[in-house]
Amino acid sequence: MWNGIKYCVCRWKKHVSGQRHKTNTYIVLVACDVNYYKMNHFLKLPEGCISTILSLTTPADAARSSVICKGFNSAAESDVLWERFLHQHEVIISRSTSPPICTTKKELFLRLSSHSHILLDRGNLSFSLDRWSGKKCFMVAPRALSIALVENPQHWEWTTRPESRFSELAILKSVQWLDIRGKIGTQMLSLGTKYAAYLVFKLLNDTYGIKTLNAKVRIVNHANENEAVKQATNVYIPSMSRFFVKNKTDPLYEKYAKIRGDGWMEVQLGDFYNKEGDDEEVEARCMEIERLHNKSGLIVEGIEFRPQQ
Repeated sequence: MWNGIKYCVCRWKKHVSGQRHKTNTYIVLVACDVNYYKMNHFLKLPEGCISTILSLTTPADAARSSVICKGFNSAAESDVLWERFLHQHEVIISRSTSPPICTTKKELFLRLSSHSHILLDRGNLSFSLDRWSGKKCFMVAPRALSIALVENPQHWEWTTRPESRFSELAILKSVQWLDIRGKIGTQMLSLGTKYAAYLVFKLLNDTYGIKTLNAKVRIVNHANENEAVKQATNVYIPSMSRFFVKNKTDPLYEKYAKIRGDGWMEVQLGDFYNKEGDDEEVEARCMEIERLHNKSGLIVEGIEFRPQQ
């Protein structure tokens, strides 16, 4: 059976040479080219073998395969295939107080990857999947962040908002020393993946003093905190959307805040590569601890760790 799989994959790779997906997986769709279909290599294999081959692609490619080639329908809908894209989801979902109820693995994948999420650890962490790669995404809630002076009601206020995924948000009233940190263990993330960390936020109408912040992402046991502060780079939070950098080829594009699809804003704090088998802790930090002027009007939704596109 495995020799058959290897044979078909080799023929498949030869057939689609030069037509690679941007994530370096082979595009399923071209396997249903008319001339190749006549060779009938895939459709002679058991459904489980076809599912295994499709699992070597991306979730998006696997979903497209059943649209283009009816012979792939059963394999492309199978729990065997979508289980591979879910990356040990049972362990993570068991930490949710309200786990999603789904009848198939594909339904669960779509539930977690279609601009949706589930809350873990008593609502202090949200979990979702990247819809294209199936890799894990997490957002750390404000209550689980380390925010300087957050328990002082003169400086910060805890509140609720209907558009938030979390039960409480932190609103900056007035501080001079702004320091926000979020941590996550690398074992929770997808291995062999480049991740980026983002501060997710909104601004009040009377926001002031936070147009420029310093940001740094570090592996805690590999980078000294003082050195990390020295190496921090500037990120920019324009007060109005017309000042955003919209050209992705602009060198400053990654340094400027952007509006997300869910209505919040985000700014990238840095990135890191999550190696295979590493068991480390990553800290993402944004701060303004040098220019000690008043700062106000920042609404903190959380710090998100997700695969970098």
